[in-house]
Amino acid sequence: MKSLQDIRRQLADGDFVFSRHAFRRAVERNISDEEIREAAGQVMLIEDYPTDKYSASCLLCGWTVAGRPLHLHVSRADADTVTIITLYQPDPDEWDVSFTRRR
Repeated sequence: MKSLQDIRRQLADGDFVFSRHAFRRAVERNISDEEIREAAGQVMLIEDYPTDKYSASCLLCGWTVAGRPLHLHVSRADADTVTIITLYQPDPDEWDVSFTRRR
């Protein structure tokens, strides 16, 4: 299983791929590759799913340079790239002010 440090590095380096679902969501939500790389350096693990359906995965929270919070649900499978399963800007009505805990 991939470590958080490895995930951060791969995301920051642009070594990621989108699931078909994540690609559609990135376009719909206007989330750029650059924003993902910006948020990657300090992403925090907020939920871990070691027994997820296809492979271990986790939910990460990070912030862009412009201050936009992003949640990235990524695979923790050992691979040369990180697979982004889905991504979104968290809803402040559903998350605390740090966007790391559900209300």
